[in-house]
Formats: sequence, C-alpha cells, structure tokens
Amino acid sequence: MFIWKDILEMSRNIPLHQVILNMEMFETGVDPDEIKEKLSKMLKVILEEAETQYGKKHETLTGMTGDNAFKLRNHTPNFLSKFSYMATVTALSIAESNASMGRIVACPTAGASGVIPGVFNAMVKIFNPTFEEMLEAFIVAGGIGKVIADKATISGAAGGCQAEIGTAAAMASGALTYYIAKDAEKVGNAAALTLKSIMGLVCDPVGGFVEVPCVKRNGNLVNIAISSSEMALSGIKSVIPFDEVVDAMKKVGSSLPQSLRETGEGGIANTQTAKSLVSNLKIFLL
Repeated sequence: MFIWKDILEMSRNIPLHQVILNMEMFETGVDPDEIKEKLSKMLKVILEEAETQYGKKHETLTGMTGDNAFKLRNHTPNFLSKFSYMATVTALSIAESNASMGRIVACPTAGASGVIPGVFNAMVKIFNPTFEEMLEAFIVAGGIGKVIADKATISGAAGGCQAEIGTAAAMASGALTYYIAKDAEKVGNAAALTLKSIMGLVCDPVGGFVEVPCVKRNGNLVNIAISSSEMALSGIKSVIPFDEVVDAMKKVGSSLPQSLRETGEGGIANTQTAKSLVSNLKIFLL
C-alpha cells in the first residue's frame, strides 16, 4: 500500500519521482524503467490529444454537451491567467472528447480525464519544459493517485465525485508543484489542500451519462488544482496531513447515500430539468 508519510520519508534522500517508481517495483515486481516507459507512452497520448482536441466541438451521445470548449476558446478571458485559461479549455476539450468516445487516458478515470491534460498542456505552452521534466511530474501525479486508490477509492460509485475528479485535481496539483519546486512536502500539501476543497463532492450524472455536470467539473476543478499548487508553493501548508485527508475522504464517501454515488438518482440529476432531459433522451435513444 502506498502511504504518503512513507513516501515523504524516503524522498529525503531520493527524488520523489524515483521513490514512487521504486515503490511500484516493490509492489508489482516490474522494473522501474518499464514502468517509466509505460507512463511515457500515456503522457505522449495525453499531450497529443490535448493538442488535437483543443477547443474543438464534439458530438456527444446525448448532445447535452459538446461545444463548451469551443465557446471558451473563442472567448477572451477577463479573469483567468494564460495558464489557467489554457488549462480550462483543455480540460473541457478532453472531457467532451471522452463524452464523444474519443481517445483519452483515464487519469484516474474516464469521467475525470480532462484535469491532468489541462495542467500538462498549459505547462507545455507556457513553460516549455523538457519531456523528462513533464514525465517526472506525471510520475508524481500517479503516486498521488495510487495513495488515494490504496487508502480510499477513485470510484464515483464508491465515494462520489470527490474520488474521481477530486483525485484528478489532487494529482494535477501535486504534479504542478513538483515541476516547479521538486519539493515532496509541498507536493503533499498541494494534494491535501485540493482534496479538502472538494470534500464531499457528490457524483450525480444526469441520466447516468458522463456529460452533465462532469464535463464542466473538469474545467472548474483544474483551477482548484492550480490555486492549491500556488498556495503550497508559497509555503502555505495543510494543517491536516495528506494521508489523513485521504482517510477522511474515504469516510465521507462511504457515508454518502447511494443516490449521490453515480446512480443518476440524486443531486442535480434529480432536478426537474434533468428529469425532463432524460425523458426526452429515452425517446431519442429508442
């Protein structure tokens, strides 16, 4: 099991990304170079799709989404920085591509697949890092996701959307922080600050489709990842350690009623408008 406290201790003498690779080797028996190569291929797909799908319109199964990224790309931002704007457009683009059965990398799930591409595409365009620098940050993101998966869950059906897009945001925040600071303690603080900000987020897809509100949540939560990273980089700490935040997330997720865990029965999925949309969709799909 990946425990952040243990990872943090080992990273005092070894770079954080290497610690994560070594721990994965101890757990699976797979050589770190093989793990790194596999992650390299995944990151290349993420970057390729972020470039290809950026700001495009998509035809999704239900038609409830598909042009959000296009609209934002053709809008001049009033408040977002260049980095945040590009990350948001990318997150929406990949989430909508997923809703139209496009090629994505589940980070950690398909419904949460926009957040990681969001920060990495913005990283490429704004900071022009080397691929190796991005890969090291991506490995750290994977380590954060593994801690959450081992100690809690990354399933919306088991723990709500906090476990899916929330985990993606924690992973992204940690990756950004590692790229800038290479500081394991700050990485943990960034991930903890992110998870605390979305604690209890329910999974309530309208009609059970990963479109509404999932697509726009990818766009919004990528900004929580960015702001949490910025706070951690400034020296702001999470009073509650990352491991304990994950433990709390698990308890909160377990206490959510079934209607708020990916069933499409509660939250906004239970609103009058949502019910009307689903009723019309049933006729369309039949």
